[in-house]
Amino acid sequence: MTSQWSLVSPSTALYQNFKSLSPESTFSPSSSLPQIVFQLKTIGKERSVVIQVMENDLNLVLSSVSAISDEEAAARAAAVSADSGAPTIFDKIISKEIPSTIVYEDEAVLAFRDISPQAPVHVLVIPKLRDVLTELGKAEKRHEEILGRLLYAAKIVAEKEGIIDGFRVVVNSGPSACQSVYHLHLHVLGGRQMKWPPG
Repeated sequence: MTSQWSLVSPSTALYQNFKSLSPESTFSPSSSLPQIVFQLKTIGKERSVVIQVMENDLNLVLSSVSAISDEEAAARAAAVSADSGAPTIFDKIISKEIPSTIVYEDEAVLAFRDISPQAPVHVLVIPKLRDVLTELGKAEKRHEEILGRLLYAAKIVAEKEGIIDGFRVVVNSGPSACQSVYHLHLHVLGGRQMKWPPG
C-alpha cells in the first residue's frame, strides 16, 4: 500500500511525531499550527508502518508510506518448515489439544471460527487428515475428493452462519499469498459487503 500526502507545516515536532506513529495512531500537531489529524488504519492484524519524511521551509511531505504486515513475516517464517511434517496448530485443534469454536464437523472436515476474524463471519475449513496437503499449490490428483469436500463444507458453513446469500471463500497458497499455517485451509468470510478487488 503506498500513499502520497502533503502537509503545509515546517514543524520539527510534527516530523518527530510522525516518526513514532504506530499503525492505529491518531496524531494532532500543536494548537499553534492548523489542526490536522491523521489516522493510519490497517485492515486485519497489527502492521508495521514505514514512513519516509522530507521537510522543507513550507511543506512536510510524507512519501512512500508502506505497510508491511506481520502476516508477511509470519508467512515467510512458516514456509521454511512447511514440509517438515511437524504438527501444525490446526493438527492440535483437530486433536482437541487447543480449544476452538467448531461450526461444522464431519469425518473428513473440521470448520471453526478464526481467532482473528476479518469479517463478522470468518470460519476456517480444514481437512482432518493433512496428507502432505500443506497448501493448494501442492494438491495432487488423489486430493480431488477432499478438495471438493472442503468446498461443500464451506457452503454448509455459509448456510449455518446465515450468509448463504453472499460469502467469500479464500485459499492462500504459499508465502507470497501470506499463508501462515501450512495445513490447507479455506477462509469462509461474510456478514458484510465484500469489496472487489480484494487485497
